[in-house]
Formats: sequence, C-alpha cells, structure tokens
Amino acid sequence: MRKTFNTSYKEALRERILAASGVKRAGLVLKGAKVLNVFTRELEEADVAVQDGFIVGIGAYRGEEEHDLTGRIICPGFIDGHIHLESSMVRPEEFERAVLPHGTTAVVTDPHEIANVAGTEGIEYMLRETEGLLLDVYVMLPSCVPAAAMEESGAVLQAEELRRFYDNDRVLGLAELMNAPGTIAAEDGVLSKLEDAARMKKRVDGHAPGLSGKALNAYCTAGVASDHECCKKEEALQKLRRGQWIMIREGTAARNLEALISLCKDPWASRCMFVTDDKHPGDLRRLGHMDWIIRRAVLLGADPVTAVLMATLYPARYFGLRENGAVAPGYRADLAVLTDLEEMRVERVYKNGRLAAENGRVLHKGIPSAVCKKGADGLGGESFQSVFHSFRMAPVRTQDLKLEPEGDTVRVIQLTPKELLTRERLEPWTHVAGFPPGVDPARDIVKLAVFERHKGTGHKGVGFLGGYGLKAGAVATSVAHDSHNLIVAGVSDSDMALAAEAVRKAEGGIAVVKGGTLLGILPLPIGGLMTPMTAQAVDEKLEELKRLAAGLGVREGIDPFMTLAFVSLPVIPALRLNTCGLIDVERQEILEVSFGETQFRNEKVGGKLYGSGENISPERK
Repeated sequence: MRKTFNTSYKEALRERILAASGVKRAGLVLKGAKVLNVFTRELEEADVAVQDGFIVGIGAYRGEEEHDLTGRIICPGFIDGHIHLESSMVRPEEFERAVLPHGTTAVVTDPHEIANVAGTEGIEYMLRETEGLLLDVYVMLPSCVPAAAMEESGAVLQAEELRRFYDNDRVLGLAELMNAPGTIAAEDGVLSKLEDAARMKKRVDGHAPGLSGKALNAYCTAGVASDHECCKKEEALQKLRRGQWIMIREGTAARNLEALISLCKDPWASRCMFVTDDKHPGDLRRLGHMDWIIRRAVLLGADPVTAVLMATLYPARYFGLRENGAVAPGYRADLAVLTDLEEMRVERVYKNGRLAAENGRVLHKGIPSAVCKKGADGLGGESFQSVFHSFRMAPVRTQDLKLEPEGDTVRVIQLTPKELLTRERLEPWTHVAGFPPGVDPARDIVKLAVFERHKGTGHKGVGFLGGYGLKAGAVATSVAHDSHNLIVAGVSDSDMALAAEAVRKAEGGIAVVKGGTLLGILPLPIGGLMTPMTAQAVDEKLEELKRLAAGLGVREGIDPFMTLAFVSLPVIPALRLNTCGLIDVERQEILEVSFGETQFRNEKVGGKLYGSGENISPERK
C-alpha cells in the first residue's frame, strides 16, 4: 500500500500552491483566532487557510467557506503515541467517536492484545477495522506475542509472520519490546524482528521497567528508541541520557504523570511525549483523552505550550509523521480549536480540513471496513473466526480452585497503589472459618486464579492477591494482559467458579458474583476484549460493575478490572500469576506451579525455565 504520485497529486498540489499564494481563494479559511506556533512557541493572530485537507497559509486570506473563530486558539490535533485500542473495550469506530471531540486526530496503537488472542488474524482485523476511520490510526507491530516465554497465549508470532505487514503505510514500526532479557541476550528470534524493522527504517518502541547500566546500553544498542514504563524521574533521566524518548503515561491503571511532571520542561520535554497506553471508555467520556493529560499537566505546573507540544509536535517527530503536529503550510489540517490554553476545553475539531466535532459532539466520522460490519451472528459474519469465537476451554469447577498449604508461609502478590508494579508479601498460612485455606479478608488476602482459555489445555495457576480489598464474592475477567487468559479473584471457591463460568459462556467479559448469584456481567465477545456496544453503554455497564465490586469491598481508588487485568503479566516486576504458576519477574523464574491440589517447584535447565507440573505446555518441558 505504498503511496503513488500521479497526475491527480500534481493537480491537487497545484491548487494548494495557488491558494497559498493568494491567486485563488482557499476552500476553507478559519478567521480571527490565535494560532499556536509550535516552532516558535508564539500565539499568532492570523487566518488559517485550508485547501484539500492541507493547511496552505497563515496570514490574511479569503475562502470559499469562512468560519469566524474570534477569541479562540487553534492548535494542532492531538496525537496519542502509544495506546492499545482494545483496552477501550469498544470497536475502533466507537473509539473514534469517543476521542475526536477531545481533539485527538491521530493515535499509534499496538494491537498486541488482539494478537495474543488471534495472532495475525487479530492484527489484520484491527487494520481492517481502522482503515476507513476519519481518525488516523497508525500501527506498531506486536513484538512479543506471547509477552514472555512463561506465557500461554492464543498465538506465537515470529518475525516471518510480522514481515508482510510492513508493506502497509500505516505500520510505523515494532511495538514495545517487552522481552528486554531476550534483547540483551541477543536471542535470535528477537534479532530477526529487529533486523526487519531496521531494514524498513522503522521505529522500535521499548518496555523495560527498571533497566539501567550496561543492560540499558545493550537495549539501546539494539535500536530500542523509547520507553513508557518509567514511574520515577531518576529512571527516566537515565534513559534520556542514553538517547531514548520517554513516553509519559497517564492512563486508567498506570498514572505516571505526577511522578514525571518535572520532565515537562527544558531540556527534557522535547524528547518526551504524553501517552495513555490503556484507557477505559468511562475515562474517555468523563475526563477526556490527550486534552485531559495536557490539562492535568498544566495543573501540576507545566507550561501550557510545552504540554501541547508533548501531544503534538514531539510525537509526530518521533514517529516521522511529517504532515502532522503543527499548524503550518504543508501540514494536514488536523486542528483543535480551544477556548484557552489553561482549561484546554476543545470547542471544535477539524480533521483533514473538515469540521468533525463541535462542543463534544461528533458531526462527521469515518466509515469502517465493510468486511468487519455485523454479520448474521451479530458480529463479524464468517470473517475473523478466531477473533469472534476465541474461547476454547472446559467448564470451570469449584474443585479447580482448591489450593492446600505447603510449608508455613504463603506468597502474596501485593498491589502497589496507582502503579502496575507489585511486590512479594510473605504471610503465614491460615484457615479462617468460612473461607478457603490461605484466604483472609481481614488481612486483605484473597485467592487468585488464571485459566488458559485459547487452546483447551486445562492449564491454570492458583495463588493469592493482596491490596485488592475484596471481602466477599468474586470478580472475573477475560482481559488479562497480555495473553488474556481468564483471571478471577475472590474469597469463595464456588463464587470464583461461577464468575469464571459466566465469562466463559459469554466468550469473554467481566463478571461480578456474590453468594452464588451473578450480580452483573459485561460481555466482551470480540476476542474476549471488546464489544459491539456503544461507548456510552459500555461505560454505564462498567460503572454498574464497579459499584458492585466496591460493594464487595474492592478498595477505593482501585479500578477493579483494569488493575486485575495486569496481575498476570510476567514482564512487570515483581510478582505475577499466570497459567504457568507464580512468577518472579526480576529473576524470570517460576516460583510455584499449581495444578489441582498439587504444588510443584521449578527447576532451571540450560538457561530456560521448565516446570515439572502438568500445566507446563510440552514445548516448555
């Protein structure tokens, strides 16, 4: 899908040049506003002339169509440099409807969530679903499917499976390289992916929390150009010194802006950008998208113009989007019209020179691919079967949750407030009346289980979670980064089994259970990650489920579902649980492997991890 430059391009360019020079009237002129110049950091009082979707002039112009924007500020449309669209839980068409009114005109997505479920078919689905949107959706190819050797996802993607996607103009590079240990060890499979990206002159994004010293040098030597996992300024500065760009993340689960706010000034800001990573529809509707991050940065002390640049020019420079990120001749007419720079209220949004949203309402949107429109089954017809029918697992039974004491202590995965990091918490085994062994709500210890759901292996991990706050019932979800197996937390084995079964029968979703009763469920039948419902409907259902979870004791300030979704991800320190068992992320070791009522210890052989239990897949034995 390479661009071709033919007579039609030449004629369009001629028209733009003539409009820029004033020989002819421009198609559209926005008059009377102050224009934010991202190059000189000035506010210029000038008209903005637009022809065929491009800005052709800043100055005094007449247009075939003129809009009076007196008293307003025109700035470039916002760019989210790193997001997983699947985490919005809605189809890309609905995501566009949610973010366009907030001034977002482009996003860079990593579809590794759907790729972990459906492999290359998942990537193809996201490309097809986004190709007709008005919102520019660029793609970074998933670098780690699965995220780690100690994962069981629905697919394994090597360099040869990814290579063909580089022919698509919207593919900008290789997404977050979570396999930092494999990169530093120069593993052949990782090097093949890096070689392809280098040959195509594409960006490589990073994901390496806590990496420093010679290991960081090796990671940067491999060509990894960015990181979005920094939660402390000291770590971010180390990576900036080694030439990496820092993506300052402020999403639904992980919020690092306050800790990194001092980077939002010279000399660091020009190598930083704002990103969301993961964003639930409720946050998008009530708080906003990139406009909310800019607004929050200003409240925390950032200069407003600098904050705007970190969501416009700087991400455009990083990704090589030469037509994006500025209000200047030759740039796309992707514009956010603001009431002022402090409140950052977006009044109008122009996309490709066309009024797309006004006062929070979408006026014009893109057209999704016909291939992905609803079929007879209510979803995708006969297309993308591995996306729309992704559950292949046996029913979950109460006895599948049993876990008997081994030794005197139990390892508890302790959550860290407002961060994705966890720590190990050692507690004595107890048996509190009315609860399964080890579960003690009074000490904030609940049971946690992860079930493989892609290939019917029957594998599972069972352990304990702290800091979640649950006092009764259970919460289950098929959104469990990054392999998206079925994860459930609870204080009752029977309630956990019921919640897990509700999700399985729905072929994906989020369920809340108490006392043998299903209190509520949000079905997510698209890969177990997304729904064809509207963003408003999803938001309302999620809020209902959050209230139910809070009623069961989930701590205030914790998103019960987004937080739970990351507990199984074995690439973020320090302790995780997945279908392989309990994982020490920093040592990359399986500490405990659980299957039924039996516990197994791991052994390290030839530098690779092998479990001695039935739940370790054959290729890992």
